[in-house]
Amino acid sequence: MASMAGHEGARARNSARRSLGRAGWLAAIGAASLASALIACGLGSFPSTPAETLRALAQAFGLSWGQPVDPALSVVIVDIRLARVALSWLTGASLAVAGCVFQGVLRNPLADAFTLGVSGGAAFGASVAILTGLAGEAVFVGLAGGTGILPLFALAGALLALAAVLALGRAGAGSNGGMRRETLVLAGIVVSTFLSALISLLKSLDEESVASIVFWIMGSFQGRGFEHVSLALPYMAVGLVLVLWRARELDLLALGEGQARLLGLDAGRSRLWLLVGASLLSGAAVAVSGVIGFVGLVVPHLLRLVLGAGHRTLLPASALLGGLLLLWSDVLARSILPGGAELPVGVVTALIGGPFFCLLLGRSGRTGSGGDA
Repeated sequence: MASMAGHEGARARNSARRSLGRAGWLAAIGAASLASALIACGLGSFPSTPAETLRALAQAFGLSWGQPVDPALSVVIVDIRLARVALSWLTGASLAVAGCVFQGVLRNPLADAFTLGVSGGAAFGASVAILTGLAGEAVFVGLAGGTGILPLFALAGALLALAAVLALGRAGAGSNGGMRRETLVLAGIVVSTFLSALISLLKSLDEESVASIVFWIMGSFQGRGFEHVSLALPYMAVGLVLVLWRARELDLLALGEGQARLLGLDAGRSRLWLLVGASLLSGAAVAVSGVIGFVGLVVPHLLRLVLGAGHRTLLPASALLGGLLLLWSDVLARSILPGGAELPVGVVTALIGGPFFCLLLGRSGRTGSGGDA
């Protein structure tokens, strides 16, 4: 009995240490995000010190101390850079959380917004807006506050692509009415391939729009402002609530559909709501930023190595680290070239994420081969 009690006490202490460790990681990444946001607002072709940046941000919220900041510098920090920092962080957080959910629901380590055709749907919607000349037209006030119609077309394309994948998934499931993950993956590949062909067709129909379509697909925050934040934020918030609300169900689905059913989970219903939430996150992100790869793929893999596979910790950690990664990727994209020129941020994330993901795969392969031996 004493031995059993000792083992229970040791297990409880180990669990408490792991919980404290996870909380410490979340606090560290959150603090790094706040510090990075302050630093990033001061970086660019019109630089400012952290003290000037902090005073400019404080003045924007009605607080002031010390010498007033130059009005031109204040406009750059608050109206341009702060909006861009906020949008890049929200986009990175949304893509990372969506990737984490797609990987858990589909039990596929390579799953992300591309797998279910969500990114392809957004790209197709944006391509239609560019081809028809609607991309630069302002929409009526109250819907998007004058952001232009391109983000709305992209978001609508993402949601329609998800609807097509779910419809194909249900049709492929047969008379039982469920949705198997294998069927969803195949449906996503079909929809994504079909949409890619349609985008190629649109580019061939109007060669003048090719450059605009390609630049948008590569991803960028150039010219984005607070109106884009206000457009994407409601969809991102709803998607995040849906995902976090069902984080425990995501843990059960990761065990396999059979195990989840034995534990009393309605796997089909849970999978549907999780996919809707993740698609809202990724669709809203792609709608305002273009197609940005590797964030939703790399971030969950990296955090699983550190925090484990429990999604109640993994999801918020993915949001924090994904936002931090894309924030600094955008800083590099707008400051690495001389003369104020910008790289598409999707190029930066690919250059960072591609080699890093290869390292993760190599490490996983060595670990797996060692375990098999």
